[in-house]
Amino acid sequence: MTTPKLGKLVIEGKTKRVIDLPDSPGLVYVESKDRITAGDGVKAHDLEGKAAISTATTAKVFELLNSAGIPTHFKQLNGPTSFIAEKCAMVPIEWVTRRLATGSFLKRNPGVPEGFRFAPPCQETFFKDDANHDPQWSQEQIISAKFTLNGLTIGQAEVLAMQRMTICVFEVLERAWSTLDCALVDMKIEFGITEDGRLVVADVIDSDSWRLWPSGDKRLMKDKQVYRDLGTNVTQQHLETVKRNFQWVADQLEKLLPQPRGRVVVFMGSASDVAHCREIKRHCTELGVPCELRVSSAHKGPHDTLRMAAEYEADADRPLVIIAVAGRSNGLGPVLSGNVSCPVINCPPGATTGNDVWSSLNVPSGLGCTTVLYPGAAALAAASILGQTDHVIWSKLRAKQMNTAVGLLQTDKNLE
Repeated sequence: MTTPKLGKLVIEGKTKRVIDLPDSPGLVYVESKDRITAGDGVKAHDLEGKAAISTATTAKVFELLNSAGIPTHFKQLNGPTSFIAEKCAMVPIEWVTRRLATGSFLKRNPGVPEGFRFAPPCQETFFKDDANHDPQWSQEQIISAKFTLNGLTIGQAEVLAMQRMTICVFEVLERAWSTLDCALVDMKIEFGITEDGRLVVADVIDSDSWRLWPSGDKRLMKDKQVYRDLGTNVTQQHLETVKRNFQWVADQLEKLLPQPRGRVVVFMGSASDVAHCREIKRHCTELGVPCELRVSSAHKGPHDTLRMAAEYEADADRPLVIIAVAGRSNGLGPVLSGNVSCPVINCPPGATTGNDVWSSLNVPSGLGCTTVLYPGAAALAAASILGQTDHVIWSKLRAKQMNTAVGLLQTDKNLE
């Protein structure tokens, strides 16, 4: 990749530089440094290769968040040590989410044992002020500060939105790391306000940002805490250990955006139901769920219907959900439910009342097919089932819920 034309330095920190892109208004060039620090910069060392590792880590994390539908500033990787992002005015608050009690939390909360599990996750906020060691702030303090960034004043709606987004980011990454038998213990993120006034996850998210314990074992930690624990006598051998840990994290992240394994197959009883079924498929696609459409009538061609279902079930490596679309007397869903072991969801076309719905609801004993009326609901139900074993689909569902809640906060604010 070629380096774009660089403009003025926007800001330079301990571990990165942010530079304007004059030919791309609204975008910036974020470049990492081969530098590791701790204790508000009191402890610092050069670490050759860290910039590339940190950039690769940040890019993979933001690609996962973007794929889920969480708004971030990240646009694209630009080179080994840089990426392109939306230009933001940064909210001077660090949002920390904790699943397990450890580190500074134990010092501030004596009596809480290390490893205490927070459910839901514990949230803390800290004002970015190196001179005063980033003091902890309450949400009331954040609201009262009235930070105004790119024309947006941070009020209650924005604080509640950041709270929801922070939890969502943590849970998405926690679930992703759990697929590799690695516990995300805690992490910190920051937010920015874009030039058009949108709230997005910003800055970087790398091995400086979290605690990771493979197999849930603190002794195996792969994060910056290894460097913090070294004290003052840091040797080159120590630094190489830290670097290997960071590289291990970057390598593992390559595995966290797999192609979806599961699929949805929509069986329709008639070609007249195609429009309804295409709408189901559209919603499935938005949720990252592969979806196929088939036509087969359980009344007029039961042998063909069961043959098709058997072909899909025979692919044991791919989790399967069937959606049955049949109007009038729905035999399709119940027949499939009685002959397959995968979930079956009825979604009768154009039916909201009367016998068409009743035939999908009043099924014989021993059948477990469920019924929804709308294509979007059918896709969501199927995605929820597949998401139990697919963290990418689960993440899209979780982000969709979060975005809906944040949208309601913004709508309520606009009515004030």
